[in-house]
Amino acid sequence: MFNHWKISRRDAVMVVVFLLACVALWFLDVLRTAPPPEGVKCKARILSVDNSNVFTIGLLKRGEQRVRLKVLSGPFKGREFDGSNIIRANMELDKIFEPGDLALAAIPYDADENFTVIAQDHYRIGYALLLFGLFALLLLVFAGITGFNALLSFVFSCLVIWKLVIPLALKGGNVLLITFAAVTLLSAVIIFLVAGMTRKGVTAFFGAILGVLASCAMAYIFTKLFKISGGMMPYSQTLLYSGYEFLSLPDIYIGAIFLSSSGAVMDLAMDVSAGMVEILHKRPDINRRELIGSGLNMGRSVVGTMTTTLLLAYSGGYLTLMMTFAAQGIGPLDFINNPYVASEAVKTLVGSFGLVLVAPFTAFVGGFVILRKAKKQAEPERIPEAKPEEPEQIPEAKPEEPENA
Repeated sequence: MFNHWKISRRDAVMVVVFLLACVALWFLDVLRTAPPPEGVKCKARILSVDNSNVFTIGLLKRGEQRVRLKVLSGPFKGREFDGSNIIRANMELDKIFEPGDLALAAIPYDADENFTVIAQDHYRIGYALLLFGLFALLLLVFAGITGFNALLSFVFSCLVIWKLVIPLALKGGNVLLITFAAVTLLSAVIIFLVAGMTRKGVTAFFGAILGVLASCAMAYIFTKLFKISGGMMPYSQTLLYSGYEFLSLPDIYIGAIFLSSSGAVMDLAMDVSAGMVEILHKRPDINRRELIGSGLNMGRSVVGTMTTTLLLAYSGGYLTLMMTFAAQGIGPLDFINNPYVASEAVKTLVGSFGLVLVAPFTAFVGGFVILRKAKKQAEPERIPEAKPEEPEQIPEAKPEEPENA
């Protein structure tokens, strides 16, 4: 029952190392931004609302919603305040509170009973933690120690992106080098935590990195050819006008391409590598050419669905954009030349390009790494030693018996 919780000493040491790395990343502060304003953000419950100053303009709302809220956490816990919710006729950012809703309230440290606080947004942290807890429980119950390692790699990936990639990019570092280094680090952590320090893991790692390199080169070339500025990324202009006008949006766009496709690349590399190891286990006498051919066949079977997975993942995020074009009767020529569509086409096709190449890369790497190590681990055939010949024993001559007279 608990076989899936067994772990070797070497893998246990690696898990402890990455746990310590997660703790270190949590306390790491690379960017060192300005200190927050003199206040605190607390969880609060909406007691009542006043919508008398909220006006409807077509499909949008505009005005100020007044609320009465009770603070549920922080230094003001238990106190009640009047709150303000400014509505700007922007569906992306506006929110409407109802009595009983949980809100995130911004309260200055010197606020008194007559102070009007800002009801910033709906409080979603509790549900986010609940969803993450259910996800973690499912991984642990279904996959045991492998699920724990996958969960650890998930947390480590989030910390690397938030604590290293984003701050280093905001400090003016080369975004392409930063994102590629991050993908290399994450690939190593995710693959070796799941597969262990084995020949299967080494094969999957090098196959994935070669696929990411191919995606990076293709993204750089076709971003230039399509003349994509990167300005269609969400909040890109806001970022530039926030004091970071020195950032290169095309480089950020290119880095986002192979960063977002690296997960599918790792998945395919691990599938091919695991299949090759299993084939070698069943057929120890297989030669290198046959093993590489088997890896290529497995890659061909998987790459079709994986490419479609990328297409659906990217297109799903821009479903409303495609519906808008269809509703306005925009033809294929204008549709393809639209910068939003062109950027998504480059992202999808470049990611798929690296995904297709990762299968042969992994197969060829596995043909040398897996088979070579297997032969080294095989015991040499022992030739039985010749036994020393025993000297021939000459029977002793019996004394002749006297003849009877």
